Amino acid sequence: MAGRGTGQKTETKEVILNEENIERKRFLLSLVFPLFFIILLWVIKIIEITDNLDLVYYGIYPRKVKGLIGILTSPLVHGNENLNHIIDNSIPLFFLSLAVFYFYNKVAYRVFFMIYFFTGLAVWIFARSSYHIGASGLIYGLGSFLFFSGVIRQNINLLAISLLVVFLYGSMVWGIFPHNVNVSWEAHFFGALTGFILSFTYRKEGPQTKKPEWEVESEEDEEGEEDE
Repeated sequence: MAGRGTGQKTETKEVILNEENIERKRFLLSLVFPLFFIILLWVIKIIEITDNLDLVYYGIYPRKVKGLIGILTSPLVHGNENLNHIIDNSIPLFFLSLAVFYFYNKVAYRVFFMIYFFTGLAVWIFARSSYHIGASGLIYGLGSFLFFSGVIRQNINLLAISLLVVFLYGSMVWGIFPHNVNVSWEAHFFGALTGFILSFTYRKEGPQTKKPEWEVESEEDEEGEEDE
């Protein structure tokens, strides 16, 4: 009996260690793309500063052919008056993208690049005539996706992430309104809208809420009665 109990404890420890290793690898893999993207932003910024370049013209200019390139390049460009713009964007972008890649790893790339592309396209179509630059549209999109995904799925862990997003970035909601001519509120608005749409589109992907046992048993009983 003692030998059997010891064996069970050993197996339990091995299972726990295996799960911890899996989670550690999952977390490390989730770091790769967010880190790469942030490093890319800073490399571009450093090149811009050292070579005395002005990359604002790679931003989105709505309804102009010359502004179409900005759909691809505008999130990579930040204001060159100081480093505040890129610093303010780098921190939330890193943590929000990390959360998406960790909790929604199967659809993370799709979500990231759909927010990237559709936000830029909407800005090009609807925004005011001015150059729109920066990754803030991405930030709003990822934050919106995380928040509404947690609400829609009613998953305790994801709801905790949603509440954390609100706690840390709740003030972001004011950014979707036109209150500062130097800020692209349109990118914020369309990013948040895209994130919401994607949270609904991919509501069946990623972590799901487990149904109570009594509800599962009830469904199985109903299926059995239908078969009869």
